[in-house]
Amino acid sequence: MSSSEGSVREVLGANLKRVRIQRGLSLSELSRRSKIGKATLSQLESGAGNPTIETVFSLSRVLEVPISDLVEGRPTGGLTVVRAADVEVLSGEGVDLRPLRRIESGDSVFEIYDQQVRGGCRQDSLGHVGSEHTVVQAGRLGVRVDGDEVELGPGDYVGFDATMPHSYTALDGPVRSVLLLHHRAEERLHLTDPEFGAARGSR
Repeated sequence: MSSSEGSVREVLGANLKRVRIQRGLSLSELSRRSKIGKATLSQLESGAGNPTIETVFSLSRVLEVPISDLVEGRPTGGLTVVRAADVEVLSGEGVDLRPLRRIESGDSVFEIYDQQVRGGCRQDSLGHVGSEHTVVQAGRLGVRVDGDEVELGPGDYVGFDATMPHSYTALDGPVRSVLLLHHRAEERLHLTDPEFGAARGSR
């Protein structure tokens, strides 16, 4: 996998354009639904944008596809080792995400991320497709899901319907955790165009 800064931008650009067209959406309509400027979307599709977690999650929610359908394209099989230092980070207001692995099994897709919530920060999400699962490794994490709040410590787990509004807050310093997103087949768009597949495989 390439760890160059342009890799995520290029893959996102190709994937975003392909998904948008398959959804039958114009740039203007996607801009209206996602509340992302048309010029920004045009830049993203050309591979020249600067995607953030908020942008990618918003597009995932509006297009109704897993995040990995937009930013990932790793081959499967054999021994897979992903070094944290080699993975390009997607940053948001309070969280840094490192995509580690996309696994397709039966009618499900699993996405595994190294998730770090910066100390004193909160990351909000309006919701997106799939279910969300988090295991805290270090620190204390505050999780709010549609009005319900819990606090998690090292070794604790939380899971919920990711379509509901939710947020993560680092309560007393940075938090390190593993994030797993699960999508069923009916929640994702199967993208089988050869040209599209080639773009995904270029990472």
